[in-house]
Amino acid sequence: MRSIHVVTHPEALHHTDGLVGGWHDSRLTPAGLRDATAIARALRAEIPGTAGVEVISSDLQRTRRTAEEIGGLFGVEPVLDPRLREKSYGEAEGRP
Repeated sequence: MRSIHVVTHPEALHHTDGLVGGWHDSRLTPAGLRDATAIARALRAEIPGTAGVEVISSDLQRTRRTAEEIGGLFGVEPVLDPRLREKSYGEAEGRP
């Protein structure tokens, strides 16, 4: 049986700057990076071995960085797929 773990990215700059996210390509904050590391460690503790592990992520910076933390502990390179981006908010992205 195969298990799927769904992870959302932690705090990103658009959160702290009060901006609309969507496809706005913001980075993780220092707290978000610490949380991404903690998420990766928790998953690694829960998932034995590395056989068959895949990490698939949106290509946006905040999700990519989270996936890199997870993939690093499993020894796999994340597969980036722009189809996994969250909803686009068009002209509102990156604005208050």
